[in-house]
Amino acid sequence: MNTFQRPSTTLLTVLASTIAAASLLAGVGEAQARERQTTVTTGNGQAATRTVDRSQGDVSSSTTGPNGKTSSRSVARSDSATTASVTGPNGKTATRATTRTGTGSQTTVTGPNGQTGSVTVTHP
Repeated sequence: MNTFQRPSTTLLTVLASTIAAASLLAGVGEAQARERQTTVTTGNGQAATRTVDRSQGDVSSSTTGPNGKTSSRSVARSDSATTASVTGPNGKTATRATTRTGTGSQTTVTGPNGQTGSVTVTHP
């Protein structure tokens, strides 16, 4: 049995494949926003839910346990700074703030009861 594929069909197949590949590559350089939610249920019917949102390097997440209490975390990033906070199920929050320069960085951490600590890093 001879099989012969017309040149026009082959050309259309190659063209369609090229367009598909180009459209996939067009979005490669950009970070895509993503949201995910996961629920876990135990054998006795209790459930815990975790939700995570990511966009451009920033992250926020929350987890609600079977008792209904929620913990959360958020991180915001830029070229020169990062800020983060964590809130526990008791409602207390701890934060971290970092600033960056060409010669180093400084980070300050604040605990849930207001205590602070800082560190400075200098690059030669």
